[in-house]
Amino acid sequence: MDFLQLAGKRILIFGVANRKSVAAHVAKTLQAAGVECVFVVQSEEIRQGQKPLFGGAAVFVCDVEQPDEIARLRQDVAARFDRFDGLVHSIAYADYSEGIKPFHETPKKAFLQAVDISCYSLIAISRELKDLLAADASVVTISISTTRMASENYGFMAPVKAALDSSIAFLAKSFSQFSRVRFNAVAPGLLKTSASAGIPGYVDSYLFAEQVTPRRKAVQTQEAADVVAFLLSPRSSGINAQRIVVDAGMSINYFDRQIIQRALREA
Repeated sequence: MDFLQLAGKRILIFGVANRKSVAAHVAKTLQAAGVECVFVVQSEEIRQGQKPLFGGAAVFVCDVEQPDEIARLRQDVAARFDRFDGLVHSIAYADYSEGIKPFHETPKKAFLQAVDISCYSLIAISRELKDLLAADASVVTISISTTRMASENYGFMAPVKAALDSSIAFLAKSFSQFSRVRFNAVAPGLLKTSASAGIPGYVDSYLFAEQVTPRRKAVQTQEAADVVAFLLSPRSSGINAQRIVVDAGMSINYFDRQIIQRALREA
């Protein structure tokens, strides 16, 4: 039984970097449901280096930081495909080459670049590809479980993701003037991905997340991918302009008795 009603759909997926990436898990899940996946990656290096992930699927290259490349992508994609039933935006980047600084010392250039790549790219992509989206298409982006917890080792990405979360509401509203396209965000807790592993101090935070999550196991990338698949499906047609947190209950358990007792012993 095709409960999700995804078989035969065509989805455009941005952001596959390697097999551990959220986008790669999403693609594998969708393909298992009978979806035709079309990929957009950041560079030719990724397209060539990750060929096994794509199989025989179409793969386009686009650096979303470059407006002319997004415009060219529209032309290249339209030459081969006339319609997409959904779009996955799994793109994020922050330059921590100078190390993690106190937030008030965030370099302007790095912050604006992160906004451009991680948030504005969704707006630009949606605008350029709007005529290729089915009237009832679903667009899903990847956020984070909380933008209000001032995690020092996450640098300035949380405020950037907050802008992304707000953008889906405004995109849903503006697209409603001419379509029924939905915009939603999946907001996972700490994931074990190659990109996150490169963030200074992230591993320690991940291990703590495992302790504070009620089941004593952090949310898995596949669990986030499953929610993305649901939001892309007609079964979620009543969900629009929403941010769905997927953190296995981590956010309700900061005052876990065992953690409090451990902290008091160490004090």
